[in-house]
Amino acid sequence: MNLRRVTAVFMARNREFLRDRGALSWTIVLPVAIVFGFAFAFSGDAPSRFTVGVLGGEDATLPSGPAMSLHNVEYTHIQSVELGVRKVRRHQLDLLIDPAGHRYWVSDASPKGYLLERVLWGVTGTKGDYTRETVPGRTIRYVDWLVPGLLAMNMMFTALFGVGFVIVRYRKNGVLKRLKATPLTPAEFLVAQLGSRLIILVVLTSAIFVGSAVALSLPVYGNPLYLLLILVLGAICLVSLALIIAARTASEELAGGLLNMISWPMMFLSGVWFSTDGLHPWLQVAARALPLTHVIDAARAVMIDGAGFATIAPDLLVLAVMSVVFLAIGAVLFRWE
Repeated sequence: MNLRRVTAVFMARNREFLRDRGALSWTIVLPVAIVFGFAFAFSGDAPSRFTVGVLGGEDATLPSGPAMSLHNVEYTHIQSVELGVRKVRRHQLDLLIDPAGHRYWVSDASPKGYLLERVLWGVTGTKGDYTRETVPGRTIRYVDWLVPGLLAMNMMFTALFGVGFVIVRYRKNGVLKRLKATPLTPAEFLVAQLGSRLIILVVLTSAIFVGSAVALSLPVYGNPLYLLLILVLGAICLVSLALIIAARTASEELAGGLLNMISWPMMFLSGVWFSTDGLHPWLQVAARALPLTHVIDAARAVMIDGAGFATIAPDLLVLAVMSVVFLAIGAVLFRWE
């Protein structure tokens, strides 16, 4: 692989993107508008609704008593303690009850959890034989939970359409046919495209994230370097996926349809807008096969839970393996014409 040829294509692609003021502006304005729009939309007072998680299946028996039939209290079944505690920490549950183990979990940072605990067990402090488990937590706003998903979604669209459409346009306009007559190899061309889009994604997404974090006071309880690592691996994986679509496609209409067929399921199944815990079990399994799911889960774990490297390592490993597989498939399938 000739580094000079790769650098030449890399620089040419960067200049082409920067000179397209419309695409550059849209890449910056859209995610900023979405983030601040949702921050404004959900800046009001939260509704007076309480959510209680019940550990066990549908046959789990709730504690008896009139307090359990309160209005505006929704009960949801949770399959594992780890999942339930994480939801309590993130304020997706106000209280988690284990009827079989006679214990319950409540966040020490949740006013609704504190109030619900007193109502359920009585203001006199009578809790029966249930053991209280405290979950160390922080006040988490919806926008804090949403921003990682929004930025990952924007990265997905920028990677898929920014690479897929460009290469298809090159092929349709005869640019690839001319490049074929040069010493440039397909591997060098693909590496240059990957590097160019990676730099653009990392710089723009980082700038948008920093600006949003400052303006909205977003929490980052984990190491910011882990977020950068997630961003880099996620960008490489998504760009490599786009290279598969663009490997042989010569029609922009076909490329658009294929890219939409990939991006829309990822947007709705990867947890951008809502938690995937309530999906059908088969859809949850399908969601784990999508790269965007691992990007969002790892980013939220670092930002909200303060997760360390060991926690996000499985997601990073999946992204790395997917990147290698996608890039290899794209290189094998790629044709100049």
